[in-house]
Amino acid sequence: MPLSDIQIRNLKPRERAYKVSDFEGLFVLVKPNGSRLWRFKYRLDGREKLYSIGVYPDISLAQARKAKDDARAKVAAGIDPSEVKQDEKRSRLEAVGHTFEKVGASFLAKQKSEGKSSATLAKTEYHLKLANRDFGRKPVTEITAPMILKTLRKVEAKGNYETAHRLRARIGSVFRYAVASGIAETDPTYALRDALVRPIRVHRAAIIDPEALGRLMAEIDGFDGQATTRIALRLLAMLAQRPGEVRNAKWEEFDLAERIWSIPAAKMKMRRDHNVPLPDQALVLLKQLRAMNNPGDYLFPSLRTWTRPMSENTLNAALRRMGYSGDEMTAHGFRASVTRHGH
Repeated sequence: MPLSDIQIRNLKPRERAYKVSDFEGLFVLVKPNGSRLWRFKYRLDGREKLYSIGVYPDISLAQARKAKDDARAKVAAGIDPSEVKQDEKRSRLEAVGHTFEKVGASFLAKQKSEGKSSATLAKTEYHLKLANRDFGRKPVTEITAPMILKTLRKVEAKGNYETAHRLRARIGSVFRYAVASGIAETDPTYALRDALVRPIRVHRAAIIDPEALGRLMAEIDGFDGQATTRIALRLLAMLAQRPGEVRNAKWEEFDLAERIWSIPAAKMKMRRDHNVPLPDQALVLLKQLRAMNNPGDYLFPSLRTWTRPMSENTLNAALRRMGYSGDEMTAHGFRASVTRHGH
């Protein structure tokens, strides 16, 4: 006769464990400590087996009967429900080991082994930190697009639209790494491509007018600050390279006899080696730098230590001292100035 909920609640423990049957192989196993366990007895390939469903009252009578029905259907199809349950348990335990935080750390380690620049690695670490706060401990297989969007909206709420887009891209990189590693099947960030506010691209201020540019170069020639800063600004204007590439330039990259500056791929935004021809004016400036006898590897070392390059703020600060505001000219702006008018 089928059991009722009241009957199950009133089952008392005995000195030894005993069984109370429901129907179709489902029964309650009452243990001496008072716990009541749902079990399903079935036969498969001529062997009698037991399927553990759970503990009463965590698993109700109705839930136990549904689990029994599901198990019976598997048995009818020649599938062992106990083996299926063990496989699912192993998958869950494996998934727990593949949290977003752990997969992200592996992705970062891969970037380091590939020789990514320190700037790229720092950005990856920053973006992973933002993501880890919200879902770092969750298995990657359980992270959904709405979950990621919630994190991105927090960044957007601060007006950081560009950061939100870059964060989405970085999270997507981690998921694609997980897919390639066989840990995940999809990249949920793909569905978020059009969900974010598009940032308004702000172009860095640059002087384009030829006469104004000429006045700026005259101001640089008369700059009364550090000689190394003046030379760095002049090389920026001559060579049309990014400020970071100039600031981080090392003497080992220069062949003055061949008149070539060879910038290694690790320092380049496009991750390719880049050779910059050196005109006569640049050679003169480089020889002036050499005459200063800087003992370090950098052409433009920090004022505090020879082992680090000039601060990224130094060049812009020099432009401000000359009276150029951030809306008029920036160190990055020299590339635009040179592109428009040539060397």
